[in-house]
Amino acid sequence: MANHSQLGFQDASSPIMEELVEFHDHALIVALAICSLVLYLLALMLMEKLSSNAVDAQEVELIWTILPAIVLILLALPSLQILYMMDEIDEPDLTLKAIGHQWYWTYEYTDFKDLSFDSYMIPTTDLPQGHFRLLEVDHRVIIPMESPIRVIITAGDVLHSWAVPTLGVKTDAIPGRLNQTSFITSRPGIFYGQCSEICGANHSYMPIVVESTPLPHFEAWSSLLSSS
Repeated sequence: MANHSQLGFQDASSPIMEELVEFHDHALIVALAICSLVLYLLALMLMEKLSSNAVDAQEVELIWTILPAIVLILLALPSLQILYMMDEIDEPDLTLKAIGHQWYWTYEYTDFKDLSFDSYMIPTTDLPQGHFRLLEVDHRVIIPMESPIRVIITAGDVLHSWAVPTLGVKTDAIPGRLNQTSFITSRPGIFYGQCSEICGANHSYMPIVVESTPLPHFEAWSSLLSSS
């Protein structure tokens, strides 16, 4: 959960998000090194009088041609690896279907019979004490911890986007099309997200709440909901 003075990412709760945070830090270090080198060369040019040999040196031209290519490779390789990992969906333990509507979400647990519900934001006037305004819902998405989860995402009216930052998940919900993503929660907890695609007047009032629980708690919850 983000706070008002937070400058970085939220705490990662999935392996993919951990990789994204590490790649972000890696890219910042590369950018810092480039900026430091450029500032040093600018200061050197302002304070020192360069000779014609230094300006016309072929070795310098060779370095500033090859060095950017090496930097791009150092950024591209981990980026491609993370993209591949985000696209890989291998034998999920649970499949969840998320359908975006104006302005709420419908969830269907396709591995269970008749297990589906609508998830609406709780109005501020009905919000229990200690809950987050504009982020809490009447029905949370309950998932088992440390289990591969596949989410199939679509929309029933206009464009939406199912996004939970701490899980490293953001996938567009498009009417007439099925998109999919996957994640694994590495710890129990409650993770908040919101629709990240402008979808109308109440776009900011369709939050997403994912609750990660141990497998026995999830089984008890699913059995209770299926029987009701």
